[in-house]
Amino acid sequence: MSTFMCIVCACLGAADAPASRPAGKLHRGVIAIRNADGAVYVGWRLLADEPQDVAFHVYRMVPPERKLEQLTSQPIRDCTNYVDRSVAGDPQTRPAHYLIKAVTGTRAGELSEAAPVTDAPAGGSYLRIRLEGDYAPQKVAIGDLDGDGRYDYVIKQPNFNVDPYEAPGYWKKSQDTYKIEAWRSDGRLLWRHDMGWSIEEGIWYSPYVVYDLDGDGRAEVYTKAGEGDPRDPDGRVTSGPEWLIRIDGSTGRITARLPWPDRTGFEKYNYYSRNLLGIAYLDGRRPHLIVERGTYGLIKVVAYDPELRPVWQWQSTAERERYSGQGMHGMHAADVDADGRDEIVYGAAVLDDNGHGLWTLGTGYPDVCYVGEIDPTRPGLEIFFGIEPRQRSGGVRLVEARTGRTLWQFDGPTRHVHGQGMVADILSEHPGQECYAGEKDGSQYWLYTALGRRIGDTDIGGLVPRAAWWDKDPQKEIVRNGLIGDFGGKTYGRIEGTITTIADFLGDWREEIITSLPGEIRIYCTTIPATARRPWLMQDRLYRTDVAAASMGYFYPPQLGTALFPQGQ
Repeated sequence: MSTFMCIVCACLGAADAPASRPAGKLHRGVIAIRNADGAVYVGWRLLADEPQDVAFHVYRMVPPERKLEQLTSQPIRDCTNYVDRSVAGDPQTRPAHYLIKAVTGTRAGELSEAAPVTDAPAGGSYLRIRLEGDYAPQKVAIGDLDGDGRYDYVIKQPNFNVDPYEAPGYWKKSQDTYKIEAWRSDGRLLWRHDMGWSIEEGIWYSPYVVYDLDGDGRAEVYTKAGEGDPRDPDGRVTSGPEWLIRIDGSTGRITARLPWPDRTGFEKYNYYSRNLLGIAYLDGRRPHLIVERGTYGLIKVVAYDPELRPVWQWQSTAERERYSGQGMHGMHAADVDADGRDEIVYGAAVLDDNGHGLWTLGTGYPDVCYVGEIDPTRPGLEIFFGIEPRQRSGGVRLVEARTGRTLWQFDGPTRHVHGQGMVADILSEHPGQECYAGEKDGSQYWLYTALGRRIGDTDIGGLVPRAAWWDKDPQKEIVRNGLIGDFGGKTYGRIEGTITTIADFLGDWREEIITSLPGEIRIYCTTIPATARRPWLMQDRLYRTDVAAASMGYFYPPQLGTALFPQGQ
């Protein structure tokens, strides 16, 4: 039995979330983890629509008597976690379960379902799902596949990558076929889908996303598919039918098949082999599926409604300005013009919700591209770019998301800004989030404040440092050399494996970190008591669609559409 079966998100039913706050079923999400000292850390969610004066009681239940003991004399108001130190060293309480009850004024809600205690393994507080072999996943997506309110895991394996760039050392013949596997939150394998030889073993050939598009409470899996074995003698796939398919999340059955944007009009194999998927709330109410082909030249995009009916189709050559060649290695959906509907940020250009170009920089494709509330001192969202092609100036810049207007930039030349960089609030003395990027060869690095002041020019963790909310303060912590800790300060533990996902899907508002290792995935969780409470991050629309896009292309950690800690807090 998987050790992950020792922990499940305890559920407290609530009304469906408004479409502007997508999250699936809304439950309390209780977790209970026993630390090395024997004390049990308990965390739970605060929901965005709960009253400001809501508070929480914590209960412990020890089988088999199932006697319920209230641990809090007064309901907890200032955070959404609790440390039960009374059980340290008491073997009788090892099988304990923990429950939460919300209290508003004199009115008490129902008890949540019971969350069993998980013992944190030596060396770190993480949960584990053991796989059926020593393979390591390349990507990990999360979604509620069976409608029970708990996030499940959809992996793609093995961790082998072919790049379609036609130069020595890049493209290589696929060694096997990719498999998509769906694992329940309790560690049970639901199904396995073999992508077949029509899909080469590279992230650009094999995008997939997991999301409840049709609103039935159960997430579906959307991915690219082909037919048979259409490989050329050298192993490339340059012909044959191509499809968008929908896979039932709970059974693995293919329930829909539609044409993928075709290869027509693309200059070469490297260009037409790049495919992406994303989720956007194009009408402001319902999630839509976005299918994209192309990055460096021609770009084709098709938008589908929840019933998989095409809403619009777009080609970059249809615009008078330069929209071709502006693609990135991922996709963001964000309401950049504050009209309540999502736009598609596909790189250094943005498509309006109606499928027409909104603006383009014309600089060429960015490797670094983050959309969010980066500078909270000004209205609206911003986009931080690191442009890959050589630039005389402006290769690193922050722009206004609504118009593309440059707010500040690096005025010197750049050769090849590479990797995903980072956008995160890591320094308390500067308002907003810090923005980081670097040259591929390591010759230059940039660390800027949100206001455009350059405060660093050295390597702070390679070209793709990862950051997450982990301790109790408003700043994020960085994972560097396997250690998670404050920027330039205290460390809190070791993270092993390749980071595939960062998201708030268990416990309180701090984020979990999913890593891939041979034969398992690990879900690292903080057990540091917080001194503040914040709503469940997955109810922020931009954050949720960023999490959905994390399973395809490059991994860009999710951003929020509003500041989690407004200035002065």
